[in-house]
Amino acid sequence: MPRAVYVLALGVFAMVTSEFAVAGLMPQLAEGLDATVPQIGYLITAFSVAMSFGGPLLAVALLRTRQKAAPMLLFAIFLVGNVLAATASGYPVMLAARVVSGVAAQAFFGISISLCAQLTRPEVRGRAIAVLMNGLMLGTLLGLPLATVIGEHFGWRAAFWAVAVLTAAVALCTLAGVPDADHAEGTGSLRDELGALRDRRLWLAFATSTLIIGATFTLFSYVNPILTELTGFPVGSVPLLLVAYGAATVVGNTVVGRLADRYALPVLATGLALNAVFLAGLALLAQFRVPAVGLLLGVGLVGVTMNPAMVSRVQRIGGSRPLVNTVHNSFITLGVILSSLLGGLAIDAFGLRAVLWLGVAMAVAGLLSLLPDVPRGRRALPGRASDARGNNPEGADAKVVETLTIGS
Repeated sequence: MPRAVYVLALGVFAMVTSEFAVAGLMPQLAEGLDATVPQIGYLITAFSVAMSFGGPLLAVALLRTRQKAAPMLLFAIFLVGNVLAATASGYPVMLAARVVSGVAAQAFFGISISLCAQLTRPEVRGRAIAVLMNGLMLGTLLGLPLATVIGEHFGWRAAFWAVAVLTAAVALCTLAGVPDADHAEGTGSLRDELGALRDRRLWLAFATSTLIIGATFTLFSYVNPILTELTGFPVGSVPLLLVAYGAATVVGNTVVGRLADRYALPVLATGLALNAVFLAGLALLAQFRVPAVGLLLGVGLVGVTMNPAMVSRVQRIGGSRPLVNTVHNSFITLGVILSSLLGGLAIDAFGLRAVLWLGVAMAVAGLLSLLPDVPRGRRALPGRASDARGNNPEGADAKVVETLTIGS
């Protein structure tokens, strides 16, 4: 695996740590910014909305930028956002800081995924995406607790300063560890990039990704009240359970990364089916501690860990274009937004268990969104599989499995 993939994963880790930091620092931020806790919650929403809508626009602006220069510019913008957050004099400044950081983070995710595809052989691209996405998993497992601990001991400003220092350090590693080129391979004109988005199969793949993440985050967005109010765990034990959940995501992400290149569609189908079962089980058995913990870890194994297979499916259709990958990430973020908004409405109307049944419904809808790819895969002829740019890089065995499973 190229060293550059691990360096890019560090960048993802830094950005995810900043994204989740607000969730761990809500009381301190509310006091320091003279705001209410719900207003601090809106900072998370602002970050996500900025990712969904601003990230693709920034990616378009960087289409013709040299391969190494694009992530460096994004690091600079992200650094500005975190310095602005660390020095915020009031709530409006913090809100602006989160928007700036969110736009840069989304564009970075899309460009990093494209770089991973360009820096690795086709047969190991899924594994490379898994390494990159481990930055996301470790951000949940380690970044959030670290930011919370720093904020509790040294103040919330120190947490954002720590992220700023981490961002600068990772930027230097990127400068040394990512090869340069005139521009990213597969990056064309804006017309070419937009042309790739005309494929209906691509939008169906985007929708599947939204539903996968949405189903998972119906639980994760409300995991604290579910574990404390339904299961009866003390508040102090929730961080330990989240660490266990984070460890499960690292394991699941690694396994899916090994399978994503050849078995993307079966992996997605299996993950969605298991996610539906685990969420339904939790809705029925949340009052029992041992089953609840087992089902929580099950969702950790098959939820966000589908990322490598999701990316593999999208790249088979749309190639490794930065805009395609950034728009894909926007749809992933949309899943987070929808789960929190619809989940809140479901809880208000029917109680906490309703949000888990919402997750089941989204997982089932995700399974249904895979069905149009099944007949296409059956009609394909073995030995003629090709990637989205018309190349034929894999060996014969990979071609056969690709044709039967991916349908591209």
